[in-house]
Amino acid sequence: MSDNGFFFRTVYSSYEKRLMKEVLEGAIPNHVGIIMDGNRRYAREVLGDDVTVGHKLGEKKIESVMDWCLDLGIKYVTLYAFSTENFNRASTEVDFLMELAAASFMEMADNPKIHANHVRIRAIGNLSDLPQNVIDAIEYANKKTETYDNHFITICIAYGGRQEIASVVRDIAYKVKSGEMEPEDIDEKVLSSMMYTSDMPDPDLILRTSGEMRISNFLLWQIAYSELYFTDVYWPDFRCIDLLRAIRTYQQRKRRYGK
Repeated sequence: MSDNGFFFRTVYSSYEKRLMKEVLEGAIPNHVGIIMDGNRRYAREVLGDDVTVGHKLGEKKIESVMDWCLDLGIKYVTLYAFSTENFNRASTEVDFLMELAAASFMEMADNPKIHANHVRIRAIGNLSDLPQNVIDAIEYANKKTETYDNHFITICIAYGGRQEIASVVRDIAYKVKSGEMEPEDIDEKVLSSMMYTSDMPDPDLILRTSGEMRISNFLLWQIAYSELYFTDVYWPDFRCIDLLRAIRTYQQRKRRYGK
């Protein structure tokens, strides 16, 4: 059994190195968005355990993915961690996820790799809906990394794409009503400048784990021309080769932007 395990680890390592070399020879996406899905199903179907175990493993996976993205030279990584709709889950699960999120922001902010690579950490969403301990942890991470600009990790928490667009439209309506803006001034650039992501390029690649083929209210405005990639792998079981395969597929596509 151990010989078989060694054999498969060797084969996997060899394949990963070859795939990494192949991917690095092509165009690397500047901004990758990831819908981290499948924690609960992984816990139930694969481990036969409580969903909290899946969430814990999913949280730990973030650091590995961060390392892989740094190795690949990806500048912007945006992770969909908790949607506005997720608040409708059982209160015990929501409370657990909030505690996990607070701990995760604190750990990222104190991670030596974050500082060695000058990674800016921030969160976007309706943050006022979050418990105070999560808000405090986000502010801690933001303060510790606010001067960094080599790489950016953005966590979408208490986030919804429709809600973001509605908020921007509401702000524009107030500006028109107050005379600060004329209706003729409203165009795509104006809306983009008022989104949470106004200081980031739109995602080049959106990746979703767990086999679901939908966007689930993630960056609806920003992904108009993003390439989409779906994998059956549950998030806690996501591997470097899964990320590399997604990027290789991205490299094989031709982005026309409607032309």
